[in-house]
Amino acid sequence: MLAAPPFHPHNGTVVAAARRARKGVTVTETRTLTFTGAREDQLTGRLDLPDGKPRAVVLVAHGLSGGNEGPAAAQIARSFNERGLAVLSVDMSRQAGEKPAHADDLALAAVELRSTLAAPSILVGHSLGGAAVLAIAEQVPEARAIVTLAAPADAAADQADGPAQRQRIATLDRPLLVIHSPDDEVVSLGAAGVIFEAARQPKSFISLDGADHGLTRPADATYAAGVMAAWAARYLPAPEDPDHGTSPAAPARHDVVVVTGSEAHPFGQRITAGGHQLVADEPAAIGGADSGPTPYDLLLAGLGACTAITVRMYADRKGWPLRQMTVRLRHSRIHAVDCLDCETKTGQLDQIERELHFEGDLTDDQRTRLMSIAERCPVHRTLHSEVLVATTEDRPGG
Repeated sequence: MLAAPPFHPHNGTVVAAARRARKGVTVTETRTLTFTGAREDQLTGRLDLPDGKPRAVVLVAHGLSGGNEGPAAAQIARSFNERGLAVLSVDMSRQAGEKPAHADDLALAAVELRSTLAAPSILVGHSLGGAAVLAIAEQVPEARAIVTLAAPADAAADQADGPAQRQRIATLDRPLLVIHSPDDEVVSLGAAGVIFEAARQPKSFISLDGADHGLTRPADATYAAGVMAAWAARYLPAPEDPDHGTSPAAPARHDVVVVTGSEAHPFGQRITAGGHQLVADEPAAIGGADSGPTPYDLLLAGLGACTAITVRMYADRKGWPLRQMTVRLRHSRIHAVDCLDCETKTGQLDQIERELHFEGDLTDDQRTRLMSIAERCPVHRTLHSEVLVATTEDRPGG
């Protein structure tokens, strides 16, 4: 683990915001870090610290929509914070006097981190920031992995012609993740291909379908941030146990689902279930950011997944040739009088329509049996049974 950051007065570092810890919620403290650039000008970055001692440091160079205070930069920081990493975000497009920062400035940001907190273990670069992190990687030998997002292949801020930059990429000798949208209106997908082809293994590529260059849609920012944080964590040491040194992370609990607000305001939610990350939101038509499925979508997904798993288990146990199964579900409200088999005869009822499609050389008897087995799905039974939801308040110190 890293010690808490002992920032020195000459750094001009100030606390911009702080949030108190709550049980089950990742909490960050946000500071503004000021450092001297390559032209002796004062540059700034947003430093997001996780709750407790940072496990490692991430340097993010970007030109994201909204700058350091925008939702995309905040979402990237939060995804890394949730894994115990501190994040310094440097907006390459907006600095003092609206002058853009350059690769040399980014190298000095890494130097500042090395002297005040710790050298960056992960380098992340968006747009020209992506070209910049590739250009300075050799100056940050402590970096264990590199991520580029919507990055050009040839430009490295104010330095490096194309061949020189590609030589840098070819000699990175570190894991590289390339993320790019085929719909990027500023940097074409071909640039990602050049970077990926030039790099050595290990390397990975993620296509961010439908995203624009600045990640203005919260759903795109959330997805990209989650992917890069999960990928980068593989190349970091295991978190430390404060009493017994470094140890593997504790196994995820599968009996608790945790839901907390996300950066996709005003309704976006981040869901942690058994160590897996999901999101939920409301559609834009009712004021949401559409960063994920609605709560009812997730309810239908749970029923559909349970149905498919239950049928698959039965078919496999019987040795039946069920190649594939698709479940389609719809939720609606209907008048009770329209339901002939329902006990309730007044008001409205919730109706879930479930359509099953089986692929495989199945007999009619086998298909009939599988339809019957679908009714035995545990989630199906839960929805049909009496359910008690016990709600309590978790107060700090309680």
